[in-house]
Amino acid sequence: MSNTEQVKKQGFLTRAVHAGTEIDKETGAIRRPITMANSYALPYDASNLNWSAADLDTFVYTRNGGANQYYLQQKLCALEDGEDCAVLGTGVAALSGVFFAFLGHGDHAVVSDSTYIAAYRLLHEILPKKYGVESTLVDATNPEAVKAAIRPNTKLIHVETPTNPTIRVCDIQAVVKIAHDAGLLLSVDNTFASPYNQRPLTLGADLCVESLTKYINGHGDAMGGAVIGAKHLIDKIRAEALVNLGGAISPFNAWLIMRGAVTLPFRMPQHNRSALEVAYFLEKQSGIRFVAYPGLKSHPDHQVAKKQMKPGFGGVMAFGLKADHDAHNRFVSHLKVITSAVSLGHDESLIVFLGEKDERQYLYPEAFHEGFFRLSIGLEDTEDLIEDIRQALEKSDL
Repeated sequence: MSNTEQVKKQGFLTRAVHAGTEIDKETGAIRRPITMANSYALPYDASNLNWSAADLDTFVYTRNGGANQYYLQQKLCALEDGEDCAVLGTGVAALSGVFFAFLGHGDHAVVSDSTYIAAYRLLHEILPKKYGVESTLVDATNPEAVKAAIRPNTKLIHVETPTNPTIRVCDIQAVVKIAHDAGLLLSVDNTFASPYNQRPLTLGADLCVESLTKYINGHGDAMGGAVIGAKHLIDKIRAEALVNLGGAISPFNAWLIMRGAVTLPFRMPQHNRSALEVAYFLEKQSGIRFVAYPGLKSHPDHQVAKKQMKPGFGGVMAFGLKADHDAHNRFVSHLKVITSAVSLGHDESLIVFLGEKDERQYLYPEAFHEGFFRLSIGLEDTEDLIEDIRQALEKSDL
């Protein structure tokens, strides 16, 4: 049994530290080195190699798979309770890998109506127009709506939970039953929760997608994506999306994310605690129009989130002001601790104003139609974040 297989039987903190991190055989280093190579020595008879496959037991070419990618995949399998993993260059590459591998001309997918913009465009626009793949957008928090959207040519159900940017939470186990009763695959984008708070594979999903750029890396300095699941499914993604679409991650980014993942179980409790406190604070302010955070009892999916998101609800929320468009921008200009920037899961808190003209606006709850913020809570002192928001509201006359 390999070290990684042994670690899979241990606690989450131990897995985060030790999975994929065996002693380097050549140097004796207790940290895996960065292998900045694009090519590896071939065996005596290379004629038997399948050049279009991605056999990570035989490193050949980094587009197929390299050493640092392999180590990171071992760690992610341990964190997500998965059998196998494919690491790619970005979270969007991971999503594309799932769709490219399991959807073909004439196929149909059922998709969360609130998803990351790239997933929306891929499934709602690009794949239908270019490749004849159909999709139906549904409110995945309503299992009956998911079930009703299934067609004879449906091959995949894809959901996000919590969703980007509306922070809705769907019942994974309920959707698992619907998918498997119909003989379909279920993929779950788990980026907003991270494996610390939620493990879709343990709840029965077939595939778990993570943007490693976010919480798993956690430092805002590397991009990557991953799909975790059963080996026969991951083999298909690895061969088709990694090798033949060229979605490889760089060795340096894989190494950075490997390093960042070690502290995931220490960072997430602070994200969880601070986000809940900030959400409580926002909910009490007279100038706030709405707050969407699963940890609040006022959230429509609070009970589902309590059941499947343990031990916390993540660090991302949405909220809107009782103000016009320009006042939202003025509020952001007054923030001193929270940074106006896209992405999430970083050490610093990030906020982005999403205005009234978002192309997905028609899919959002009514409260979101007047413009809103997506706020990712970082690792700063909670009191400093609350004070920063308080003074910005005051300066904005809210």
